[in-house]
Amino acid sequence: MAAIIIVGAQWGDEGKGKATDILGGKVDYVVKPNGGNNAGHTVVVGGEKYELKLLPAGVLSENATPVLGNGVVINLEALFEEIDGLEARGANASRLRISSNAHLVTPYHQTLDRVQERFLGKRAIGTTGRGIGPTYADKVARVGIRVQDLFDESILRQKIESALDVKNQMLVKMYNRKAIEVDEIMDYFMGYADRVKPMVIDAEQVLNAALDNGQHVLMEGGQATMLDVDHGTYPFVTSSNPTAGGACVGAGIGPTKITACLGIVKAYTTRVGAGPFPTELFDKWGDYLQETGGEVGVNTGRKRRCGWFDSVVARYAARVNGFTDYFLTKLDVLTGIGEIPICVAYDVDGERFDEMPLTQSQFHHAEPIFETMPAWDEDITGCTTFEELPQRAQDYVLRLEELSGAPISYIGVGPGRDQTVIRKNLLS
Repeated sequence: MAAIIIVGAQWGDEGKGKATDILGGKVDYVVKPNGGNNAGHTVVVGGEKYELKLLPAGVLSENATPVLGNGVVINLEALFEEIDGLEARGANASRLRISSNAHLVTPYHQTLDRVQERFLGKRAIGTTGRGIGPTYADKVARVGIRVQDLFDESILRQKIESALDVKNQMLVKMYNRKAIEVDEIMDYFMGYADRVKPMVIDAEQVLNAALDNGQHVLMEGGQATMLDVDHGTYPFVTSSNPTAGGACVGAGIGPTKITACLGIVKAYTTRVGAGPFPTELFDKWGDYLQETGGEVGVNTGRKRRCGWFDSVVARYAARVNGFTDYFLTKLDVLTGIGEIPICVAYDVDGERFDEMPLTQSQFHHAEPIFETMPAWDEDITGCTTFEELPQRAQDYVLRLEELSGAPISYIGVGPGRDQTVIRKNLLS
C-alpha cells in the first residue's frame, strides 16, 4: 500500500503533470484533491502534448482510475469539453470518477469573478476569471452547490434561489449588471445531470478501502505551495490549500495513511499572475528561460514570469509540506548558459534572511542573495542515470538538494515521459 502526495513547491507550473504521469502508471487511483479548471498540467506522451485543465494527469494512465476529489470545484461545461477533446484524440476518459461532495462552479460564479477583478482595477489579484474563488467562497459560506445536489431538483432549486437572492443584489446594485434567473441556472445543470451521474462515487470510502486492500493511491495537487491561501503569498494566492495537508482534506484520506510526499520544483522559478517574486528576471536571461522553457500558462496563455532558483522558497515548501523527496524538472533548460545563479537567502533592508521573512511586506521587499555555479554544455536530454549527467549538472543538482530540505529523487531532463533520471523510485 502506498499513498503519495504530489505538491508544487513554487508558484505552480513546476511539471506536476509529468510526475503524476510517470507514477500514475504504477498506481491504482490518481486523485485531484483541490483546484478547478484554473490549475492545468502539460503532459507529453508518445511525442504528443496534452494540456489538461480540470482532469488529473492520471487520466492518461492505462491502469489508474482518475478521481476528482471532494476538494475540487468543477465546471461541468469545462469538464465535458475536456473529456470530449481527449476522446477525440483516442484517449480513454471513461474511468473518471467524481466525489459526490465536490462543489460545482456556476455561471454566476464566473460572472462575479470577472466583474470583481475589473472592479479592483490596479489592485486586481490576477485570477483566471473562471469562478474558482467565488465557488470556494460559497463553499465556506455554506451556500455552495455540490455534485450530489444535481440528483434532487427540489433541493437544487432551493439552493440556487438562496444563492441568487444575494448574488443578484451584488450584480445589479454594486456592479450594474443584469440579474441572473433561477431557471437559467437550473437548465444549465440539468443539461449535464444525466451524463455526470454514472461517474459519481463516495470517493472517501472508495479510496480508503483501496488503501486498506493494499492498493496505491496518488494525490495530484493543483497550483502550488506559494499559492496556498494560508501559506502562500497572500492575497496573491488561489482559494484552496494546494499543500500536503490540503490534499488529505481534499481527498478524504487521513494523514496517518500517507507514505510519501513528493515536492515538484523547477530547476529555476516561474510565476503567473501578480504578486511578489524575489528572483524575477527582467533581462535577457528572463527572456531566455521563458522562450527555452516554453513558459506559457496552460490555462491562461499568459507568459510566465521567470527567475533563478529560490532555495528559500524551496526550504519553506519542504517544511510546510513535510516533503520526503523532490522531483526536479526542466534541468535541460539550463544547458549552455554559462553561470547559474542560485538564491540562497534574502536581503531585506540590510538584514539577511535565510528563511522566509515573517511578514508579507518584508517578502515583497526581499532582494535575492546569490551564489553562482558553472553550467554544462553537454546535451543531457538522453541521460537515463544520474552518473550519465555531466559533472557540473550533478554538482548543481546536489547543491540544490543541500539547500532545499529534501533529497532530489527524480530529475526531468526533457519533456517526454521517459526523459527522467530516477535516483530513488517511490513505488519500488
